[in-house]
Amino acid sequence: MNSKVCGVAFVSASLAIASFALAKNPFQVSGASQKGASVSTHAAGMFDVKITPQAPSDNAEDASLDRMTIDKQFHGDLEGVSKGQMLTAGTSVKGSAGYVAIEKVSGTLNGHSGTFILQHTATMTRGVPQLSITVVPDSGTGQLVGLSGKMNINISDGKHSYDLEYALPQPQ
Repeated sequence: MNSKVCGVAFVSASLAIASFALAKNPFQVSGASQKGASVSTHAAGMFDVKITPQAPSDNAEDASLDRMTIDKQFHGDLEGVSKGQMLTAGTSVKGSAGYVAIEKVSGTLNGHSGTFILQHTATMTRGVPQLSITVVPDSGTGQLVGLSGKMNINISDGKHSYDLEYALPQPQ
């Protein structure tokens, strides 16, 4: 199978099964920060995503490895955009693969503006998914300094939604 087709198929399958994987891993959000006590909060909404396969790097001759860019537009409690990079790995076993991704989000989260970085780690073992999307510690800027949390992705009827459980330090 063509590596681009394999990679795109894995990404689609990973996003579609993300909600199942995260449902088995409840959110755990830190309750303290260097700048004061944090309050756990919830944000939800829809997002549009464009995943674009990239040319292999000079030393990536292996067809099981692939690179992609991610462009998202968030709506709802998080209004903004993100840009990121994804690396995928397919295997010869149907339903087994993995991906990692980093995306930088710029926008407003429940009235707080700034940027933060999300880190994705996902594997699928013979169709059984495991996905974790975490706010990179200390990646928040502007009014999002000190942000921590985890994101869940859900796809229903071809529409993408997010569920972000997060904490921000309280002003002192």
